[in-house]
Amino acid sequence: MDFNKFQKGDEEGKGKKGSKDQGPAAPSFFSNILTILLVFLVLVSAYSFFAERKNKIEVISLSQLATDIRQSHIKEVDIEGTDLHIVYSDDSKKDSKKELEASFTDTMKNYGVSPEELGAIKVEIKEPSGASYWFYTLAPFLFPLLFLFVLIWFLSRQVRQSGGMQAFSFGQSKARVIYPDDTAQKVTFKDVAGVKEAKEELQEIVDFLKHPKKFLDIGAQIPKGVMLMGGPGTGKTLLARAVAGEAGVPFFHLSGSEFVEMFVGVGASRVRDLFRMVKKESPAIIFIDEIDAVGRVRGTGVGGGNDEREQTLNQILVEMDGFEPNEAVIVMAATNRPDVLDPALLRPGRFDRRVVLDLPDVNDREEILNIHARKKPLAEDVNLHVIAERTPGFSGADLYSLMNEGAILAARENRKKVSQYDFIRSIEKVMIGPERKSHILSPEEKKITAYHEAGHALVASLLPLSDPVHKISIISRGHAAGYTLKLPVEERKFHTRKEFLDDIAVSLGGYVAEIMMFDDLTTGPSNDLQVATALAHDMVAKYGMSSSIGPIAFEASGGILLGRGGFIEKDYSQDVAMRIDKEVEQIMNQQLVRARELLLKYKTVLDAIAIELIHAETIEHEAFEKLLTLHGIKPKRKAGDEVYVAPALRFPNEEKHAAHPKSTAVEVSAKEVEAHKEQGLNSEASPKADDADNEPVFGGTAVITHKMVESETNDNDHSKEKKQKTKRKEDERSEV
Repeated sequence: MDFNKFQKGDEEGKGKKGSKDQGPAAPSFFSNILTILLVFLVLVSAYSFFAERKNKIEVISLSQLATDIRQSHIKEVDIEGTDLHIVYSDDSKKDSKKELEASFTDTMKNYGVSPEELGAIKVEIKEPSGASYWFYTLAPFLFPLLFLFVLIWFLSRQVRQSGGMQAFSFGQSKARVIYPDDTAQKVTFKDVAGVKEAKEELQEIVDFLKHPKKFLDIGAQIPKGVMLMGGPGTGKTLLARAVAGEAGVPFFHLSGSEFVEMFVGVGASRVRDLFRMVKKESPAIIFIDEIDAVGRVRGTGVGGGNDEREQTLNQILVEMDGFEPNEAVIVMAATNRPDVLDPALLRPGRFDRRVVLDLPDVNDREEILNIHARKKPLAEDVNLHVIAERTPGFSGADLYSLMNEGAILAARENRKKVSQYDFIRSIEKVMIGPERKSHILSPEEKKITAYHEAGHALVASLLPLSDPVHKISIISRGHAAGYTLKLPVEERKFHTRKEFLDDIAVSLGGYVAEIMMFDDLTTGPSNDLQVATALAHDMVAKYGMSSSIGPIAFEASGGILLGRGGFIEKDYSQDVAMRIDKEVEQIMNQQLVRARELLLKYKTVLDAIAIELIHAETIEHEAFEKLLTLHGIKPKRKAGDEVYVAPALRFPNEEKHAAHPKSTAVEVSAKEVEAHKEQGLNSEASPKADDADNEPVFGGTAVITHKMVESETNDNDHSKEKKQKTKRKEDERSEV
């Protein structure tokens, strides 16, 4: 399903209803501190400037003033309270002070200034204003208070923008809202591919939200809660948004972890605020993603009885019980761990409607690829059905990543359209990892890797129930020095014991090939051994496929994983654990013997595959099938597909070749075959119809190709068709 489509709308829907405008980025704390310091420096500089200007005027005594008046040096005296502003004949200014109670005239008389001398100068009296008086009086107190106020305002603004004011909004819900008129983020069932059964199940929810009266009149009550269960990337969130889009109601979504804080009671308060807010907007949908973060089984002993997570879960249960029948509010939740949820959360009346989302099949994958290909220019050679067939086990998120990687590869190579080759390469990139071209192997490491991957491929081709090989490569990708890509002929929902045994033998093929060819081991098979051992353990302890232990499942139920170095509680004794280990060891050893026998029997084929890998580094599906057919091994095909298989190669000196298993006779035979193809197949050595049962020999090597079969004369067409029909019937009987 189209899992990540809703991510595109998040950016396009900014500024519309229901989408939060993040605004400009908040300034950093250090920038605010720097601003405050600059303001403080400006204030201090201004104060110092005016203070210095005031101090530049010289202050003289009254006796000096009286002397200057008698000497006719003064032109004007301005009286402002007790301050005397004196202007001399040369326009210089000086200040002086007088007593507050005495007048200026009486003061000058006391200093011996006659009235005539005092009348020769201009005397002006100015009354001081009340504003200036109070300003100069309160300024020493106002400036420090103003500075503290600005400092506190800047700091609180910084804390608020950085999220530090959450202490005042702990109890508020963190839910994000998508309204139905927000077309940029609206998702409907048309945008969801696959999951047909899930969409049919959720159609009832859509009908109830659109027409609740129809259900209430007949006495029916729609489920209050819907639990979406599925693996990662299967489209649980997208499907919930599609329900809201189809019904045309507000969509409140948040994660289960957003309820939990370190303060007890905050999660419960947020739950109450969320439901109170949604009831005002009803009909509406509440979607809680990853509900297992708060909905785990209670009473496990982790966190104690007053655990914040348990209180949050209790509040969710209470709120869901408090819905009135006429309240059109649906609670939807998603989880990929339904086994750890509390039973009270899944009882009838709460999340009693459970919708399971499986991985898409081949048809669903093709529909998902078509949705993701809407805005991508595709080349003429693109066949999305082939891509869907090559991606079994891919989720909707994986397919989105595949299409995106294909477009990136095309853009990197400066092409305007995405080709089929881009998508094929992106499959391996998503599954295994990017190609590491700089990781160059030495000749010896290249040889070891070639035989290792050839061992996997050959065992997979020889065992009847293993998946066919589609590609072999010794080019490093991700953490792997080489890889063998196997794809199933048909998708399966169940796996049998024999299939598991064949898979284990295939995993051990590289291990056996290294020992057989080099009499030594490397670290290469480490991951193969881990996968094979885990599969064997599941066969014994999980699926009951052990003949000695019997149909018993020893899965750990109720165990608690305590951290990375913790433990998982087991429900069986130490003696049973020893029996399980012995059975796992026996399965591994038996499949090791099977893989060794097959590789020893077909060692010439192993050499041929390894030599081809060393030369070409990659063998595609068609080339590998031709190589198998050349050595008499029937490739695996779907039922009904015909393939002509050549009989096994016969070497001129078979005993000598058997005595020297590491001979390069296969390489020589391959060269002779290529030389013969260049010369043409219409020579005198072409086989006749009467000698069809005998092996024709070219250069000492038995080879039969399709061209040789097609070159038979028309006189023998009837006999050839008859033999093919007989052979087809025999193959059908053997398959049955």
